[in-house]
Amino acid sequence: MAEETPIPLDRLRGLTQARIALGRVGQALPTGAMLDFQLAHARARDAVSAELRTDGFAEAIGREVIQVASQAGDPVTYLRRPDLGRRLDPADAGRLPRTGADAALIVGDGLSATAVHHHAASLLLALFERLEGWSLAPVVLARHARVALGDEIGAALGARMALVLIGERPGLSAPDSLGAYLTWAPRRGRLDSERNCLSNIRPPHGLGYAAAADRIVALMREAQRLELTGVKLNSDALTGPEPPPTR
Repeated sequence: MAEETPIPLDRLRGLTQARIALGRVGQALPTGAMLDFQLAHARARDAVSAELRTDGFAEAIGREVIQVASQAGDPVTYLRRPDLGRRLDPADAGRLPRTGADAALIVGDGLSATAVHHHAASLLLALFERLEGWSLAPVVLARHARVALGDEIGAALGARMALVLIGERPGLSAPDSLGAYLTWAPRRGRLDSERNCLSNIRPPHGLGYAAAADRIVALMREAQRLELTGVKLNSDALTGPEPPPTR
């Protein structure tokens, strides 16, 4: 029986961003590997503490944008009180027009405003291309947002479904990962099991904009056909005819 040839470590390192085969100097990591780790840790911390930049966002996507905030109020409160990040500031609730749209697209900073800065506008443009014929509410840009904030925003807009694009919790190899959460009939009190999620949208190291938009829109069409999202919507078997947009 032929002996298997081991895969060279440099090839393994080229297949993943994970820290493998770093080597050692005595009982410690080599200086280069330690400095790389510290840099990644600093980038992850910076992503959590970064403030959401809103200037030029409407121009970048070519759409009306309404800015809102959660009840968290500031970054420290946001981290300490996740419940407040799920509730819309009452002062902003009255500024959301009741549209009755097919979908509301909501962008939240979440735990990585860096992810929003890097990827949100490009992903939205890819989505708009694929949602021609759908009625869409004005894009909402939410500060100090948790995923569930989209339920309240979507309900206020009267949208049939809410898509939340939000910065995910940064890791040591992914400080700028964007997640997408789709919820049918958004309203306060929706459970996480009633959503569908697509994560790690961050080209070139994660999912690209076109592939992510294709997957998201396929989920949206199936959600519209079945009038549901979450565990009852099998995201691995997106079948059935494409429904016409509902007006």
